[in-house]
Amino acid sequence: MAFLRKKTAAKPEAAKKSQLRDWTEALIVAAILALIIRTFVVQAFKIPSGSMEDTLLIGDHLLVNKFIYGTQSPFSDDPVLAIRQPERGDIIVFEFPEDKEKSYFKRRDFIKRVVGLPGDTIEIRNKNVFVNGERYITPEAVYKDGNLTAGPRDNMPPVTVPDDKYFVMGDNRDRSYDSRFWRFVDRSAIKGLAFIKYWSWDSEKFMPRWGRIGRMIE
Repeated sequence: MAFLRKKTAAKPEAAKKSQLRDWTEALIVAAILALIIRTFVVQAFKIPSGSMEDTLLIGDHLLVNKFIYGTQSPFSDDPVLAIRQPERGDIIVFEFPEDKEKSYFKRRDFIKRVVGLPGDTIEIRNKNVFVNGERYITPEAVYKDGNLTAGPRDNMPPVTVPDDKYFVMGDNRDRSYDSRFWRFVDRSAIKGLAFIKYWSWDSEKFMPRWGRIGRMIE
């Protein structure tokens, strides 16, 4: 005669261990997915300075597309699986060139607009930007010091952008520390394309800038 063994309830201690294991596994998977997304897909950045005003304001929070220019290979400086290369007018996030020799945790990210591509000749005369001899007008550019001119900021002799490098400028032209001073951004230092403002906080008024939230970046 066969007997059915009665199913016994799991001990409370075993149930707790099982639940803890499930939670731990879920957290590990979530952390791995977040790391993959942050590394290869999209990353959040916050604007700390006014160098890109009025396109981007202090307190704007951005999402940056990290796969459009390709992902960095551990075996080469050349990105792989790039959808396209950076273009003139793109707003890019990149590792600040002067921080290259610093430890990883002390390196800063900058955000500027691409003005010069590899092979371009860039010149600045009385605040006017010339690309390959033609005046280049950026509608978003502002000059908050009026007609006051100063040094390389407003007058720069022609420079040719080397291969695999880019010339970038802030939209707030009179108050931006950019390629006019430290020259070029390496292609390998570019982290991605800024494409949307997902949050904006006005610290002076202590309230959100509702009209900027969810707006695409141009």
